[in-house]
Amino acid sequence: MWPDFSIGPFQNIPTYFPFLSLLYCGLLIWTVRKSDLEDRDRKLVLDLSLLLMISGFLGGRLFHVFYESPQYYLEHSEKILAFWEGGFVYFGGFFACLISGAIFLKIKQQNFFDWADFFTPIFSLGYALGRLTCLFSGCCYGKFCEYPWAVTLAWDSQALPRHPTQVYAVLWELAVFGVILLLRKKRLPLGTLFFVWITGHSIGRILMESFRDDFRGHFYFGQSISTWISALLLTAGILGLIHRFKRKK
Repeated sequence: MWPDFSIGPFQNIPTYFPFLSLLYCGLLIWTVRKSDLEDRDRKLVLDLSLLLMISGFLGGRLFHVFYESPQYYLEHSEKILAFWEGGFVYFGGFFACLISGAIFLKIKQQNFFDWADFFTPIFSLGYALGRLTCLFSGCCYGKFCEYPWAVTLAWDSQALPRHPTQVYAVLWELAVFGVILLLRKKRLPLGTLFFVWITGHSIGRILMESFRDDFRGHFYFGQSISTWISALLLTAGILGLIHRFKRKK
């Protein structure tokens, strides 16, 4: 765990802020380079990238506020914008990006699945490396673990060994990212990469959720809302792949 660090007069800086900032910068550089290699409109790429970053940030924060901890923020409304204290939900950001991106592309008269395939490897790598911030912060932690790769949390006075769920998520998503890089070299129907990612990511998320032990809001029929969302996305991913290849035939 490495929740914070200090540089000179700047004390207790949350590690995830500079890490995510560098990650976003790196992904944006890759996005621009990728657009140039594919001869795409750089202005359109940058406008869409900025929209996705802003909507993802707001969606992730608002999902946390209104789903995970609504009572807390009802009593402490001044904390809603205190994002530096943490509190983001990936699926909130994902759906905000999906909706805002679809509307933007509709206005620009662009093919949604063409751009979905373009951003798929970027999103996959971003998620994989972004999960490292969970490891730094000690959030999204796992259940009790007796295996030699178990980790302990800095804030846990009992030093209980736990499953490194954050590492599981990183490794799984990197494997999904590798599959995407291999597939993008093939001539596939538009949307295939996007649905492959949705399918692979959802399987990994369901597995990760089964090992987690942190608070994630209410459970329904014994499963977290993230598990149910992942199950729906898995179904959508499989149906999307079937539809893509039926159209090709």
